Amino acid sequence: MSTKKSASQANTDVRIGIADSPQELNFQTELEVAAVQALVEEALNKNQVLTLTDAKGRQVIIAHNKISFVEIGESADRKVGFTSL
Repeated sequence: MSTKKSASQANTDVRIGIADSPQELNFQTELEVAAVQALVEEALNKNQVLTLTDAKGRQVIIAHNKISFVEIGESADRKVGFTSL
């Protein structure tokens, strides 16, 4: 039984800092890095809310003026178990 994801199922990690809050939003989305970046730039440039969908299908909505930073990157494969090097 294989649990390895194919390249088409790779998720993107998103971390968003919220102004006036010590907490950050961390989630994965099925969108590509470039698509997430385009949505963030559009929301900031047009003074609109940023709406993203996470990998579980839930909506994440953030006011443009509350975004302090956005970190976008490809998810690293997580290894489970023990291995010898």
